[in-house]
Amino acid sequence: MKISDVIGIDVSKLTIDVVAHVNQKHVQLENSNKGFKEMCKWALKNSRSPKGETMFVFEHTGLYSHNLGIYLAGQGIPFNIVPGLEIKRSLGISRGKDDKVDATKIARYGFRLRDEMEPYQLPSEDLEKLKRLLSLRDRLVKQNAGYKASHNEWKRVLAQKGDKVLFDVQKKMVKYLDKQIKAVEVEMATIVKNNDKLKKQYDLITSIKSIGPQTALFMIVYTAGFTKFKTWRKFASYCGTAPFPNSSGTSIKGKDKVSHLANKKIKSLLDQCAKIALIHNTEMKLYYNRRVGEGKNEKSTRNIIRNKLLARIFAVVQSGKPYVETMKFAA
Repeated sequence: MKISDVIGIDVSKLTIDVVAHVNQKHVQLENSNKGFKEMCKWALKNSRSPKGETMFVFEHTGLYSHNLGIYLAGQGIPFNIVPGLEIKRSLGISRGKDDKVDATKIARYGFRLRDEMEPYQLPSEDLEKLKRLLSLRDRLVKQNAGYKASHNEWKRVLAQKGDKVLFDVQKKMVKYLDKQIKAVEVEMATIVKNNDKLKKQYDLITSIKSIGPQTALFMIVYTAGFTKFKTWRKFASYCGTAPFPNSSGTSIKGKDKVSHLANKKIKSLLDQCAKIALIHNTEMKLYYNRRVGEGKNEKSTRNIIRNKLLARIFAVVQSGKPYVETMKFAA
């Protein structure tokens, strides 16, 4: 796609600041369908490029940018959603914050990379629902864990008879949150069951020993149904399990390290899967013991196991065949 101009959009809760890169014109509009319609008319009038050669670029800001993406996709207008950190790091040092300035930076960033940009494809409605439900479940689980921890601490220190309300309320909250977590899980299972493609991917992923339901759902959602990342190595970089060189000239010659720039939730889930694999997967257990026995680092060995599981997830989905544990066929 040939891109002659880029429209940078800074999305806030109630407004959007829009800047056309070529002529640096700016307008502020409502963050609503009415505002999006006005934005498209304004862009067509103020951009110096033909309609099909203009790319709209904005940061991913969760719910605030959700409707903007849906509107542009519905109108068939090419757009790209970029992580805010990527824009910030690409443009050097800056001081202060202003919505117009941010929109200008986004437009400049998009224009610099216009030859590399491809129109963004929104995930399916079911994937979007799953993503929101996974986020909700995560919050409920954290709240539930907090109530359980405080209840256990107070139980250890205080007398329950004298603080009946204190203990009863927390017990009820834990019970209520358990019920709500279950309701969210049932809804997610229903979405997967009613979508043939998602159901197949889910079944393929969970055919791998030590990969549980939550890990499978997170993998499906954050790979956009395995369309966002072409290889498991690219996803390993995204979730922080890919090691990178740590050397410079003759003064720095360190070991390869994983980056702290990562999706920590998926990394944590893969770490749990690796720990389970070391208990229940004979092949992984033998590999771990052999490598550690040779003097290799335990953490790096566990990270290799995370990557092995990741490679298997991508392999079963791409091949369309469930995982077969070959170790049990060995003599």
